[in-house]
Amino acid sequence: MAKRGTARAARTQLADMPQQLAALASMPVPDLAAKYLELYGEPTRSRNRDYLKKRLAFRIQELAEGGLSTRAVARISELGDRLPERWRMRQVEEKRKPSTPTPAAPADGRDVRLPPPGTVLTRAFKGTQHRVTVREDGIEYEGQLRRSLSSVAKLITGTAWNGFTFFGLKDGSPKAVTP
Repeated sequence: MAKRGTARAARTQLADMPQQLAALASMPVPDLAAKYLELYGEPTRSRNRDYLKKRLAFRIQELAEGGLSTRAVARISELGDRLPERWRMRQVEEKRKPSTPTPAAPADGRDVRLPPPGTVLTRAFKGTQHRVTVREDGIEYEGQLRRSLSSVAKLITGTAWNGFTFFGLKDGSPKAVTP
């Protein structure tokens, strides 16, 4: 009820719509928030100036020129029952997926996504087979100890790569060979 009364009162004040729309451009955020409260009848949670200006401009025009037609509102409610159902179905599927608990970080500070020390990862790139060995203190490639898989992937390709993706550890493919 409070919103309708506020809207009626605002409608009478909105005869000068172009001036009000122009005034929004120079209003600071606190004034925009106060105007939002006046026009919508509830406080805004946003402090984004552009967002508030757009919402207020829409509301000023809506109050001055009228809202959506009853036909448009009926069509929206008709489509509204169908369209969000797909979104709800996606949310239900996500809830059904078993959540995998994140593994605890090892005491030695190693990345938990790395396979156990001693694992050999292989990757063919441009006709050459590249082998890296996971060590306690890093990644061994061509006799040198590297800090991460990504640094090895960059050394091999010459461009930045996610090391886990490059060596096939992200998609679950078994490219690791243990000695």
